[in-house]
Amino acid sequence: MTRVVNNFVLNSVVYTSLQECAVAVLLCGLVTSVWWITYFLKIQNLQDGLVKADMEKLTFYAVSAPEKLDRIGAYLAERLSRDVVRHRYGYVLIAMEALDQLLMACHSQSIKPFVESFLHMVAKLLESGEPKLQVLGTNSFVKFANIEEDTPSYHRRYDFFVSRFSAMCHSCDHDPETQTEIRIAGIRGIQGVVRKTVNDELRATIWEPQHMDKIVPSLLFNMQKIEDIDSRTGPPSSPTGGEKEENPALLAENCFRELLGRATYGNMNNAVRPVFASVVSWLGWVVATAGLSLEWEAVQDHHKLWDPNEFAVSCFKIIMYSIQAQYSHHVIQEILGHLDACKKDSPRVRAGIIQVLLEAVAIAAKGSIGPTVLEVFNTLLKHLRISVDFELGDRRSSAGSATFSTSSKESDERIVQNAIIQTIGFFGSNLPDYQRSEIMMFIMGKVPVFGATSQSLDTSHLGDLGTRRIQIMLLRSLLMVTSGYKATTITNALPAPFLDPLLSPSLMEDSELRQLVLEILHNLIDRHDNRAKLRGIRIIPDVSDLKIKRDKISRQDVSFMKKHGQQLYRHIYLGCKEEDNVQKNFELLYTSLALITIELANEEVVIDLIRLAIAVQDVAIINEDNLPMFNRCGVMALVAAYLNFLSQMIAVPVFCQHVSKVIETRSLEASYFLPETIFKDKCNLPKSLEKHEKNLFFLTNKIAESLGGSGYSVERLSVPYVPQVTDEDRLSRRKSIVDTVSIQVDILPGNNTEDKVDNTEEITFEALKKAIDNNGLEEQEKEKRRLVIEKFQKAPFEEIAAQCETKANLLHDRLAQILELTIR
Repeated sequence: MTRVVNNFVLNSVVYTSLQECAVAVLLCGLVTSVWWITYFLKIQNLQDGLVKADMEKLTFYAVSAPEKLDRIGAYLAERLSRDVVRHRYGYVLIAMEALDQLLMACHSQSIKPFVESFLHMVAKLLESGEPKLQVLGTNSFVKFANIEEDTPSYHRRYDFFVSRFSAMCHSCDHDPETQTEIRIAGIRGIQGVVRKTVNDELRATIWEPQHMDKIVPSLLFNMQKIEDIDSRTGPPSSPTGGEKEENPALLAENCFRELLGRATYGNMNNAVRPVFASVVSWLGWVVATAGLSLEWEAVQDHHKLWDPNEFAVSCFKIIMYSIQAQYSHHVIQEILGHLDACKKDSPRVRAGIIQVLLEAVAIAAKGSIGPTVLEVFNTLLKHLRISVDFELGDRRSSAGSATFSTSSKESDERIVQNAIIQTIGFFGSNLPDYQRSEIMMFIMGKVPVFGATSQSLDTSHLGDLGTRRIQIMLLRSLLMVTSGYKATTITNALPAPFLDPLLSPSLMEDSELRQLVLEILHNLIDRHDNRAKLRGIRIIPDVSDLKIKRDKISRQDVSFMKKHGQQLYRHIYLGCKEEDNVQKNFELLYTSLALITIELANEEVVIDLIRLAIAVQDVAIINEDNLPMFNRCGVMALVAAYLNFLSQMIAVPVFCQHVSKVIETRSLEASYFLPETIFKDKCNLPKSLEKHEKNLFFLTNKIAESLGGSGYSVERLSVPYVPQVTDEDRLSRRKSIVDTVSIQVDILPGNNTEDKVDNTEEITFEALKKAIDNNGLEEQEKEKRRLVIEKFQKAPFEEIAAQCETKANLLHDRLAQILELTIR
C-alpha cells in the first residue's frame, strides 16, 4: 500500500488539474489529509504565493472533516519548522497564510488540537532572529487572539508568549525602522495575550505577578517615549488606527489603558505594583532573557522617573483614569506603601512620589475614596515629621562646621514639606463636607502643643524649632483644607473639640502661627464670601458700597456665641497685645472682628464687640504690657477701622457721628492713629500718648448714649471687658503669663497665710452683692490689674499655684454656705 501511495504522489504532477487530482484521490480512498496537504504545497507557485482557489478547496475539506484538523496542523508545523531552519522564508509565508485562513474558518471544538500546532508554529517564528518572521508570528497570534472559542482551554498557557512579546518591546535593533517594527509587534502581541486571557475562564492567570512584572514594565518602557506628556494625561482618547499602528508609545498607552480597565478587585494591586518596581530590575530582566545589549547610560536615564517626575505623574493619571472608580483606593494605597519604602531616599525622589500622590487623590476625590482617607493623612503627616527631622539634622551638622550655610539638601526638604502640605490641603478640600470635618479634627489633633503630655505626632526629639516648623506646616495644611468650606451653622464649622485646640496656637509668641489661626477662622466663619471685600485694614467711607452679603442670625449661631463668644473675644484681645505683631496681624484681627459682626452679631454680640474694642483701645492707652509705639498706634488704628465698620453696619446715626468725629479729629491732629498712616513705610511715630486729648479716643459714655437712644441695652457697656484665662495660657508657653488680669480668682499681695485667711473670712452675702454692683467698678478693676500683674511678675510659680488653689477652695466653701442659708 505504501508503495502505491508513493507512486501516486510522485506521479501526481501528470494530472492536468487540481480537480482531477482530488477526484482521483477521493475515488481511490488511499490518501489521507496529509497527502492532500503535501500535494497542495507542491503545486503552489512560490512567486504567486497562496492560490486562492486551491485554498478554498482545502478549507472546505477541513470544515467538512474537522477531525482531520489536528493532523493537518501537526504536518504543517513540522514542515514550517524545517523551512524556518533552512531559511526558506517564502514557503514559511505561504504556510502561515494557509494556517491563518484555516484558523479563522474553523470554530468547532475540534480546533483545540489544531491550536496547539498553530501556537507551536508561532513560537518558532518568534524564536527566530529574523524580524520579518517575528512580525509574521505576532500578526498570526493577534488574529488567533481575536477568535472567541466555544469552550475554554484548561491546559493552555501563554507564559512563553508573555516573555517573548515583552522582550520584543525592548528591541534595540540598530535600524530604527526595524526597531520600531519589532516593538510595535511586541506591544500588539501583549495586547493579544491580554485580550485572549481575559476573555477565557482562566483569565486569572495573566494577572499573576510573574506576568505583570513583565507586561507592565514593557509597556511603560515604550510609553516613556511620548513627547507631549501633558496631552496624554486625560481620560482615554480615541486616536486613529493609523496612529496607533505606527507609534509604539501610543499603542503601548492604549494597551496599558485596556489592561487596567479589565482589572478587578482581586488583581488590581498586581497590575499597579510593577509600576513602582526598580527600573534596573526590569531592564536587567530584559537583558538576561532577550540577550539585548543596553547601554548603561540608558539605564541611568531611567532612574529619573521620580526626579523629574513628569512621566510618573502622566503614568499615574493614566492609571487613575483607566481603572474602575471603586478601585481608586488600591492605587493610593500602593503609592503610600512606596512612599514608606522610599522614606530614606533623596528629598527630590520623595517629593516626586508625593506629587504623584497629589495627582492621584485629585482624581480619586471626585469618586470613591474607600477606607484610605485617614491613612493618606496619617502617612503624609508621618513623612512631614521625618522631613523636618532630616532638615534639622542637616542644619545641626552644618552648624558644627566652620562655614554654616543653608545646604541644598535642606532646601530640597522644604520642597518635600511643601508637596506634603499641598497634597493634604488639596485632598481635604475635595472631600465631602462630612469627611472634611473629620479631617479638620484629625489634623488639629496632630498639631503639637508645648507642655502637652501626649501628642499623636511625636516631636519631642525635634526641639522647639522643629516643633514650631511642624505647627506652622500643619496649620498651613489645615488652612487649605478649610478653604471653601461652607457649613450651614457655625456650630458645625467650629465644634468645641475643634475650637479649643485651634485657638491655642493664637496665644503663642509667633506672629506667623497667629496669622494662620486667624486665616483658618476666617475660612470657617465667612459663609458668604465677604472676606475679599474686607481685605486690608482701612477706614471705609461707605460700607454699603462693599455690598456685604449676610443672613439673619440663626438660633444655632446665637447659641454658639453665648457658649463660645467670650472665647473668640479673648483671643482677639490677647492677639492685639503681642509685641511682634506686624501689619498683617492687625489686618487679620480687623477682618476677624468684621466677619463676626457680619455672620454672628445680634444686639447682645454688638455690645460685647464694642466693649472688646474699648478694652483694646485701653491696651494702647494704659500700656501695661510696655508695647512698642508702633503696636500702640496700630491698635488704635485697628479700633478706629473696626468701629467705623461696625457703626455703619448697625446704622445708628448718633453712633456713626461720634465715630466719624473721632476719625476726623485724628486725621487732623494724630494721623498715626489711622491705618492709612500708621501702616505706611515711613510714618512719624509720637514719643508718648499720655498728652493726647480725649477727643482722639472713642469714649464709652458717648457710645452708650448714642446706642441707648436706639433701643440697645447699654448697661453692660459700663462694665469693662475682662477676658478669661484658661489652661491654654500655660500650654502656649509664653514668656509672661498672658493677660493675667483675666484670672477670676484674685490673688492679693501678701506672703503669709494669716493674711489670706483674714481676707477670705470677709466674704459674706453683702460682700458678694457689692461685688456685683457696677458703680465704681472701673477704678477697682484697674487697681486689681496692677496688683495682679505685679504679683505674677515677681512671685514664684509654686506660690502662685498654691494661692490659687487655696483661694478657690475657700471661695467654693463660702459660696456653698451662702447657698445653703439662702435655701433655708
